[in-house]
Amino acid sequence: MPAPQSPALRTSAGQPGPQQASGPGAPARDRYDAVIVGGGHNGLVAAAYLARAGQSVLVLERLGTTGGAAISTRPFAGVDARLSRYSYLVSLLPDKIVRDLGLDFAVRKRTVSSYTPAVRDGRPTGLLVAGEGTRESFAALTGGEREYAAWQRFYGMTQRVAERVFPTLTEPLPGRDALRERIDDADAWRMLFEEPLGVAVEESFTDDLVRGVVLTDALIGTFADAHDASLLQNRCFLYHVIGGGTGDWDVPVGGMGALTDALAGAARAAGAEIRVRHEATRIETDGNAAEVTVRTPDGEHVVAAGRVLVNASPQALAGLLGDAPLPPAEGAQLKVNMLLTRLPRLRDRSVDPRRAFAGTFHIAEGYGQLADAYRDAAAGRLPTAPPSEIYCHSLTDPTILGPELAARGYQTLTLFGLHAPARLFAADNDAARAALLKATLAELDAHLAEPITDCLALDADGEPCIEAKTPLDLERDLRLPGGHIFHRDLSFPYADEGTGRWGVETAHANVLLCGAGAVRGGGVSGVPGHNAAMAALGE
Repeated sequence: MPAPQSPALRTSAGQPGPQQASGPGAPARDRYDAVIVGGGHNGLVAAAYLARAGQSVLVLERLGTTGGAAISTRPFAGVDARLSRYSYLVSLLPDKIVRDLGLDFAVRKRTVSSYTPAVRDGRPTGLLVAGEGTRESFAALTGGEREYAAWQRFYGMTQRVAERVFPTLTEPLPGRDALRERIDDADAWRMLFEEPLGVAVEESFTDDLVRGVVLTDALIGTFADAHDASLLQNRCFLYHVIGGGTGDWDVPVGGMGALTDALAGAARAAGAEIRVRHEATRIETDGNAAEVTVRTPDGEHVVAAGRVLVNASPQALAGLLGDAPLPPAEGAQLKVNMLLTRLPRLRDRSVDPRRAFAGTFHIAEGYGQLADAYRDAAAGRLPTAPPSEIYCHSLTDPTILGPELAARGYQTLTLFGLHAPARLFAADNDAARAALLKATLAELDAHLAEPITDCLALDADGEPCIEAKTPLDLERDLRLPGGHIFHRDLSFPYADEGTGRWGVETAHANVLLCGAGAVRGGGVSGVPGHNAAMAALGE
């Protein structure tokens, strides 16, 4: 981004005032050491670190609550179920951040990794990955030991990579060669960093369903083919298998909003001022000092800052600075939240629904099915057999349900649909959403002994407890560019031309990017917030 002409900055001295104010009214000071634009989880991480270092910090949040996409809500009228509405599981949040900030936050391990229903020789069956019994499930599905042995080798490799790469996420960016040396595995480097992931998947596995289960981690929020030459799918896969040095995806106790609440509490306790319904509309900077124009319920205000950290998309940052617009981003997912009166029965009677839904429940995610869905969407058509996966958080953490609902056996289901790029919804978002939801639920029903709609709870108005969000809905609700959950395409976690020391730097010396669009951004991790704070502190 080109540097603007130096503005005539107003640098009046800041006045002391309360540091925990929020809501309407002007910010408490005229000047802050750091102004953070956006009160999502990364902005709150940055605020907590900077305030703990003794800096005066102002967080500006456009919406009425902090958290951004990492929130819990009660989306169904009159129903006491608190769902993680937009983001669901935690893997990439380093224990270091939890410890450093003293967060009162915990996650729980899922007892099952995944279940994938299938039909073989006309018989309902499936693949259950759940510790003991996994080997037998592989053998029953594939007819031998080969695929399980290949699974063990492949994920043994990814875990070794995870153990070496994950700690670097909260360190200054390593160079490409330095990261390769740290991984110290030429075959792993080739498979993950140099060749399209489809090559490794096809070399390692022969069963179509097993191949598909592996590939899904490369396609979460990412529209790409297994053999995409850009390696976009490789980058997505890498972030999905390195979390915590294990690749585990855990359930946040109390829902994703529990993390946001803990972060906001830590930031306030350290002295940060958090203002909701305060929207930053412009940033002016000469590289040394900055001014942020803020629209509040009371009118417009201007605050001066030594640094500005932007917890928004790179596209939004360009707009705030008055820089040239960036290329558009495009999200590629369907998000569906449901509340059920009971878990549905399965056609595969060999597995209890409480086990099948305890992990990630894969639907229409065979390797060939994923390729077909990608081709459909790339041609501008809704996928004939939409791939998706389901998470039932209430099986792991029933506290997200009110006591009465929990006692009656209610359960939450969250569905994440793949290969649903924003372009498919551009002509008629409502009609495309309804058509894709119907087709997606039909793919799920194909493996159930009863329609999923028969299990839906009703809200206080008598309406089924189900909501669906397309990329265009996410853009409208959260200002995710094109509905892209990572703000833009993910990057490999090493330094490249222009990335800076921490991967958060911009063309303006005192403006940092602390959102998902930073290098090593994406997902609920707090990593960009930590790294922007380190850059601001000169670490």
